[in-house]
Amino acid sequence: MVPYARFDAGLNMAIDEAVAEAIARSGQDATMRFYGWEPSAVSIGCFQSVGDEVDLDECRRRGVGVVRRRTGGGAVFHDSQGEITYSVIAREEVMGSDIVGSYRRVCGWVIDALAEIGLPAEFAPINDVTVGGKKVSGCAQTRRDGVFLQHGTVLYAPDREAMFSVLRVDPAKLADKGLSSSDERVTGIASLGGASLGTLLAALQRSFCRGKEWYEDRLDHEELARAEELSRTRYNNRDWTFSR
Repeated sequence: MVPYARFDAGLNMAIDEAVAEAIARSGQDATMRFYGWEPSAVSIGCFQSVGDEVDLDECRRRGVGVVRRRTGGGAVFHDSQGEITYSVIAREEVMGSDIVGSYRRVCGWVIDALAEIGLPAEFAPINDVTVGGKKVSGCAQTRRDGVFLQHGTVLYAPDREAMFSVLRVDPAKLADKGLSSSDERVTGIASLGGASLGTLLAALQRSFCRGKEWYEDRLDHEELARAEELSRTRYNNRDWTFSR
């Protein structure tokens, strides 16, 4: 497990890819990490159009970064102070070929962590965790070169005003779910109980590691150098960000 740290959006995505490459080379079973975003950012799915999903003027005004992920899924606002993000990177055979089953498995670790702090959460297929019908965690995954990558967010106290200012939300999608506003879909752990952000992080770390042989380690020099290269040439490169 890699210790918690905050990075900018491009470097966060680059670290995931650099670790995936290292696992593909070494055959190491898995690496898990928990991290934050500094500054706040929007990540968009690999196949999304930036202009359709993100208000770029509002992002610039607020100093919010924008990055394109390797994984699919929708646009996500990452609050620098209001969430915990996790990544699980493993050899594909460790997680199995069942996509929904692997989502359920990793989301189950989130659910167990929330149970530890007194919150009854549920898996909402295909890739959400809810409490009282409201989303508190979402995730996305990809499988490349024999390596499984799933990363996801656990909302603690997100800046909801900022979230729904920088994201463009399709009103038709809300109507399909019987909602009048995006604000009705999500909530944060802080509003549901008294757990601190540190308590939540510790519960997540215990849950993700439970029943596994694990040790805490830092990214090595080669992984960091590769992550910095990927951040520069891909994730902080406009050609990648605005490729759609």
